[in-house]
Amino acid sequence: MASNARHAVVAAAASAAALLSLAPSGALAQTTLTLSSWVPPAHTLTETQKAWCEELGKRTQGKVKCNPLPRAVAAPPGTFDAVRNGLADMSFVVHGYTPGRFTYTQMVEVPFLGDSAEATSVAFQRIYNKVPQFAEEHKGVKVIAVFTHGPGIVFNTKRPVTKMDDLVGLKWRIGGGMINDITKALGMNVTLKPASESYELLSSGVMDGTLFPAESVEGFKIDKIIKYATRFPGGLYNTSFVFIMNQARYDGLPADVKKAVDEMSGEYAARMMGRGWDNVDRRGMAFMQAAGVQFTQADAAFVKAVGEKTAPVIDAWVKAAEAKGLPNPRKLLADYRAEIKKLQP
Repeated sequence: MASNARHAVVAAAASAAALLSLAPSGALAQTTLTLSSWVPPAHTLTETQKAWCEELGKRTQGKVKCNPLPRAVAAPPGTFDAVRNGLADMSFVVHGYTPGRFTYTQMVEVPFLGDSAEATSVAFQRIYNKVPQFAEEHKGVKVIAVFTHGPGIVFNTKRPVTKMDDLVGLKWRIGGGMINDITKALGMNVTLKPASESYELLSSGVMDGTLFPAESVEGFKIDKIIKYATRFPGGLYNTSFVFIMNQARYDGLPADVKKAVDEMSGEYAARMMGRGWDNVDRRGMAFMQAAGVQFTQADAAFVKAVGEKTAPVIDAWVKAAEAKGLPNPRKLLADYRAEIKKLQP
């Protein structure tokens, strides 16, 4: 009996070894990427980052596993450095949350650019690919893609905004970047705060309004607070983002996984991010209409007045970008607008 038992054990071990030899090598050497997000789990930024990572897992036959962290590893302004320093493998960054650090990317935040986040994001990525100075501002991380949200809308709790004077006298939350200069040029009383603080600021009355794409009213749960919205053709502003990976993490990936990351970077990821935002913007518009938010479409006179007031802001960006080393920024902005026009549905 003892001899039979030993034979059974040996046979079982041999069978297990045979099964292991047939298993895909990726199952034995799986890479887990940690994903950090400072917006809610259901927000399009969180969901699209996760979807991108899961698609990477599929393309690499399960060699990559995604681990969304339960909370952000850093406050929004510290996210770039947190990923660079390895506190998380991947996240997204609002360029304007760290004033003075990113100059070139402010180009995609000026008024009246486009009505589709997919178009503005893909156009942004194409400019990024052609102009090496943009990459210089992102040293220390692997850039997966640059992208934007949808057209910026003016929201408030107090009154309809139909002309320049209506912007004055209210307290506005903004996120930073070019929108800071735009709103100041328009005479608005603004405070720089991350989007994630909007509910508390508006519900407490500390702020009267905020500037957001349509999605954010639902995403940040301010639908019961916001009463009025004003839309501009192409948006009053936009926000510049970058989707990044820790450089050392990327460098250490197996060659086939790294190849898949490269294939899913650039325009692929920019389109994915922009398309996701367009989808939730449409949902957000329907959501606000159902909630009874009163909409105003800025008329030609209002648009003209905003354009005249904000022209010096664009001039200032051109000078700053030239001083930092960007050749012919004004032409680059014109090229960006033309690229958006080609891509816009």
